[in-house]
Amino acid sequence: MRRVAFKMKLFKGCCEEYKKRHDAIWPELCRELKAAGISDYSIFLDEETLTLFAVQKLTDANSADSLPEKEIMKKWWDHMADIMETKPDQSPVCTELREVFYLS
Repeated sequence: MRRVAFKMKLFKGCCEEYKKRHDAIWPELCRELKAAGISDYSIFLDEETLTLFAVQKLTDANSADSLPEKEIMKKWWDHMADIMETKPDQSPVCTELREVFYLS
């Protein structure tokens, strides 16, 4: 199991909508994420900068790299594109973060 952290960015005024949409996350999307080997997935918000900080655990045999090809993932990105920074394909602009400390 390895942990991955990354950051994303919300548009101003979209914090509550982002939370609302994730509170109602689609069950089929959750199933796809879990099937790809993702677990213990959390997203935190820095309200001052509108930066989202995400952490997820990946199984050693994960298939997370194939998620961008999945229709449900593309549909979710389209659903979220109006409230956060995205790339031309509607996927969120993500910056992977380097771990500098871990206490288990």
